[in-house]
Amino acid sequence: MTQTGLHRHRVTDPEEHGAPRRGLLLLMAVATGLSAAGNYIAQPLLDLISQDLHLGSVLAGLVVTASQAGYALGLLLLVPLGDVIDRRRLAVTLFLATALFLSVCALAPGGPLLLAGTVLAALTSVGAQVVVAHAAALATAETRGRAVATVMSGVLLGGLLARTAAGGLSELGGWRTAYWVLAVLMTGAALTLHRRLPHLPVTADLRYPALLRSTLSLLRKEPVLRSRALLGALSFASYSVQLTALTFLLAGAPFHWSAPAIGLFGLFGAVGVLAMTFAARLGDRGHAQRVTGVATALLLTGWLILLAGEHSLAWLAVGVVALTIGQQAVLNSSQTILFALDAQARNRINSAFATSLFLGGALGSALASVVWATAGWSGVCALGATLAAGAVAVWARGRAACTVGHSRRTSP
Repeated sequence: MTQTGLHRHRVTDPEEHGAPRRGLLLLMAVATGLSAAGNYIAQPLLDLISQDLHLGSVLAGLVVTASQAGYALGLLLLVPLGDVIDRRRLAVTLFLATALFLSVCALAPGGPLLLAGTVLAALTSVGAQVVVAHAAALATAETRGRAVATVMSGVLLGGLLARTAAGGLSELGGWRTAYWVLAVLMTGAALTLHRRLPHLPVTADLRYPALLRSTLSLLRKEPVLRSRALLGALSFASYSVQLTALTFLLAGAPFHWSAPAIGLFGLFGAVGVLAMTFAARLGDRGHAQRVTGVATALLLTGWLILLAGEHSLAWLAVGVVALTIGQQAVLNSSQTILFALDAQARNRINSAFATSLFLGGALGSALASVVWATAGWSGVCALGATLAAGAVAVWARGRAACTVGHSRRTSP
């Protein structure tokens, strides 16, 4: 294994030291949650930002778009660096950079600087994905799924809680308060990670252009990565349809909910944390493929339940929980399989997978807005169910390929 000048510290071998301690994993989960929160805090603050900076609704809405664009670029351009740079150093640097750019947002006197700060903060917020890959590398094969699930639970909860927390902080001191508080917390997280994260060997020795090319080549060479990337894109697209359309449904008749109430309803998604833990345990026992099958079926079932939720909060809540559990189980089982493919390319594999996941989510959100305007809730449910059915089909095709490959290897 190549050792570069960037890595001169004592390293940790997961096979030698066993699974990472739960305290360390919880620290990493909190850190990734804070990093993920930065991509969501603007959503409940758009009206306040628009009024304070005298922005039109279109320009204010671009803040969310800027965050999405910055995160996509970070997944493509920064996450692969974890294979050629000491991950601890990379994660700490990205966390500090995110804190800096959040401060820029807090100080922004107008729209242009706010948009620039938002793009850069989202770009560097992919430090969370670097930490996830670090957790996978620290764990043994028998504990990898649970380690990744613990850290990824922080990403899930960070995204869910960010909107509620941002709204509450804005009541205390205006919209800038949320940015300042998160910047301080990100700085604290960076310093703590610097002290607590173990060093691991650098796994590749590639120049940056070759690193990016190798990420794309992995998609061509690894059929499992291609299959899981498509599966992740379809499942997250289906899930994102619900995230977008649910706001429209609850804001209109017969519910007429306020924005804060809609945000609180989204906390049902926290149930997904439990699903990630359960799916991870099954994955560590060699059942990741079966977990994915059940999870995609649950996504499809969730949309059938949501169809009955147009006039019933109870059915709506059950459907949201079903979709969240299904999506999180797909995510964890996929990462369990993918992180076992090539220990020297985990960050590049995660970059390819997470980018596909994100693009699927963006497509799902865009389609949901169009379908809602033309076909209402029933059309949205049909869209979500179609995407979920596509995920089931991709899983079934991948399982069939695995079965054929196994029979060929074992036949005389």
